[in-house]
Amino acid sequence: MTELNAVVQARDGRINYLESYIQDVHNGIMVQIMSRFRVIIDKLLRPGTKPRNYYELGLTGMRVILNEGWRSFFRRAREWLVWMKEAKRERLAPITAFKKEAEKLIFPVPSKQPAVSIIIPAYNNCRYTLDCLKSIRENTEGDFKVIVVDDCSTDGTKDILSKIKNLRLIKNRHNSGFVYSCNRGAKASKGKYILFLNNDTLVTENWLPPMLDLIKREDVGAVGSRLVYPDGKLQEAGGIIWNDGSGWNYGRGDDPDKPEYNYVREVDYCTGASLLVKRELFKKIGGLDKRFKPAYYEDSDLCFSIRKRGYRVMYQPKSLVVHFEGVTYNLGGTSGLSYTEITRAKFISKWSDVLHKCYLPQRPENIFSARDRRAGRSILVVDDRVPVCHQGAGFPRAYQMLILLAELGYKVTFFPLGDTMPWQPYTGELQQLGIEVFYGDKLDFMRFSKDRTRQYDLVLVSRPYLMERALPVIEEFFPDAALVYDAEAMFSLRELLKAKVKGTKLEDNDAERMVWEEISLMKKADLVIAVSENEKAIILQKTSLDNVVVWGYPIEVNEPKTPFSERNDILFIGAFLGLDSPNEDAILYFTNEIFPRVQQELACRLFIVGNTPPEPVKQLASSSIIVTGYVEDLSEYYEKCRVFVVPHRYSAGIPLKLIDAMGHGIPSVVSELTASQLKLIDGKETLVAKNTAEFMEKTVRLFRDEELWYQLQQNALQYVRQECNPESLKIALKQIINTAMGKSMHKQCHRATISRHSARGMAD
Repeated sequence: MTELNAVVQARDGRINYLESYIQDVHNGIMVQIMSRFRVIIDKLLRPGTKPRNYYELGLTGMRVILNEGWRSFFRRAREWLVWMKEAKRERLAPITAFKKEAEKLIFPVPSKQPAVSIIIPAYNNCRYTLDCLKSIRENTEGDFKVIVVDDCSTDGTKDILSKIKNLRLIKNRHNSGFVYSCNRGAKASKGKYILFLNNDTLVTENWLPPMLDLIKREDVGAVGSRLVYPDGKLQEAGGIIWNDGSGWNYGRGDDPDKPEYNYVREVDYCTGASLLVKRELFKKIGGLDKRFKPAYYEDSDLCFSIRKRGYRVMYQPKSLVVHFEGVTYNLGGTSGLSYTEITRAKFISKWSDVLHKCYLPQRPENIFSARDRRAGRSILVVDDRVPVCHQGAGFPRAYQMLILLAELGYKVTFFPLGDTMPWQPYTGELQQLGIEVFYGDKLDFMRFSKDRTRQYDLVLVSRPYLMERALPVIEEFFPDAALVYDAEAMFSLRELLKAKVKGTKLEDNDAERMVWEEISLMKKADLVIAVSENEKAIILQKTSLDNVVVWGYPIEVNEPKTPFSERNDILFIGAFLGLDSPNEDAILYFTNEIFPRVQQELACRLFIVGNTPPEPVKQLASSSIIVTGYVEDLSEYYEKCRVFVVPHRYSAGIPLKLIDAMGHGIPSVVSELTASQLKLIDGKETLVAKNTAEFMEKTVRLFRDEELWYQLQQNALQYVRQECNPESLKIALKQIINTAMGKSMHKQCHRATISRHSARGMAD
């Protein structure tokens, strides 16, 4: 009996297994059939269309009849009709309001071929689209045309936007996705530049001109904006692509006002939420690649294609755009993450060779290098403050040096150790040249250096007190970087001259110590830059250094326009910084000792131009002495005055304002000290005065002697052309950087050799 039960149970088990297997097969077949059926339905009846809505409604009604009967069907139908009536009323209320808003929106009439065609793909979310268009109207000037491509919206977008004057509205026949809509809008555009803008964005004041400034460069193919979330956090400051094809929004979630996000950079890509492209280049590329439809990676692919044709993709932080993110794309219920992975695989397949050869792996230590595509070396410049040119003190020269470093293609970071104010317009101008400028109350050089350990190839420091302060930090965190000391002036020599003029007695040991302390700091550097041959000779007299080079002050000549006969008056220019500044001493000496005698011979005025004049200088003001304070544009004074005076009794470095004056064609009378700094010859480029009486006599003589005046003018202009030529000094600066890098590498090899010998000795 037991055996019989066992046989029966085994048979029942086999039957149950067989039935289960048949059911699984049946279910599998049904799943495949239904899956194929859905694909066919999706092709015939696209989601979001009226036929598809009727089809879905019919299916629902059939299920109710089969499962619940006719009575339930009619009850539900009545409820549905009431709901539809209410829903329609609710839906029409905002549409009516939107139409009224749209009727008030009037775009300017563009030319037949506008400068920019702004293309906005839209699918539903009409509120976002309307707000985007309003922000464009309020914050955009110039010649532009707005084109909206409606991707079969079902929320009244078409009817609402058709009310906007001078807006071109293109309607897709089918819901085709972001890529198709952008390409269709681009094909219909006539602008020299195409700007792709998501409908879930809000543009801000002056957002477009900075993008146009960059795209006009011959080697730039695309420009992207700084994107922020509605809550004010940063969404993207340019994009990074890693060698596995994954993307990285640089700075995502951080404070968008931080210095590291506010300078122009060449980047891997910029998000298509706000991307300006040259129209002809876009056309040659063939538009957005259709393989990335409906969306994702199409913007990265476009930027890669632009770069393949020899153009650069730039990030423009001055173009600020608020992006809600995720509203523009219509993915038919499919998650964005799924589409990202699908299109990422396509992207890797297309660009595998480039990714493998030219892109870094995704690691935190690689972000610094990957955020900026420029191939140049990374240089850290440490100075007292952002070079505010009107403050003198070597800042105009420092400003020009930064400009040339950027033009040479180096990746430059500027860090101030004194005044951390973001002085404008200088900070903004440097940022637009691609220089990362740090500023703000919470700057900490130690923390900054720790965060960027070993990220710089060269560190350049100016001024002895800054060198002394920064050196321990540089040696700890940038031990392999070449160290360059820019001796823009021998500060110790200036102090010694000042003591002599003021009658301050210094012991010989004190004087020697001041010079030696400054020289000892120079010995720590791989290379020392002197500002003139004169100061190089002084440095070499005091030490056996063999690493001193000269680099001066690059400026362009401004051809003078006003003749001798139409000029009058005498000009002094100099910033007044600190107590007993050389400029303050010079002008007080001139006005007290020289100018009263000049006035006995000449009917002229003296103009004293320079920022923050101290009280003793202000008190000089009279009908014949005009104290202007800071003047932004000095051209007027260079053109209307006849003689420029530089009566300095103590100073160091080179007189930058004298070089500026020479370059503007205004002849000068200078002190013997000033002439020696530039090796100017008396009677050739200038008149040199050895004492007070001579200064007065030569000022009067130059003011009266037209032939001498023109002779000095032409010789001075030639001096500036020869000694201050920006292109020549740019080449010299590149040689200086290469020399410093070479000396640094030699030093590293020497260290490594010593280390190996030490290790070998310990082993023995």
